[in-house]
Amino acid sequence: MEIFDKSMKVMNELFARDYQFALATSNNNIPSVRFVDTYYDKSSFYIVTYANSKKVKEIEINKSVSLCNKLYNFSGIAYNMGHPLKPHNSEIREKLINAFESWYFKHNNENDENMCFVKVELTHGFFYKDSMGYKVNFIAQEASEFPFEFDIFVIE
Repeated sequence: MEIFDKSMKVMNELFARDYQFALATSNNNIPSVRFVDTYYDKSSFYIVTYANSKKVKEIEINKSVSLCNKLYNFSGIAYNMGHPLKPHNSEIREKLINAFESWYFKHNNENDENMCFVKVELTHGFFYKDSMGYKVNFIAQEASEFPFEFDIFVIE
């Protein structure tokens, strides 16, 4: 199996579910970070949010974002996909409802016109699984694989 294809399989195993990341955006060169629930699908992360939120407003100004949790880190281009009930969102909406089943309708009001999905199209990333690290260029569809052990002591 080609390394890029293998890395995409690992991405699905790790992140095609409700997974929290710190999302970094910026405005006027001032960074802002917050934790968000994400779902991975086809080289992109998806976030359910509100169009008037600070993160969406910052994405409208600067589409370059980063995601990080543990040593997993990704860079990408983000944009507001609009309201969940728009026809072009129907396929991903079903996946997000399933992934966020325990809280999707408890914390989101699809009757609110400002509810939206944000898509982060990945450009680069690093992740690891089963003692292997993966460095991926999503644009070029290239990846490298190398031995990797998470040996950092994390204090919570």
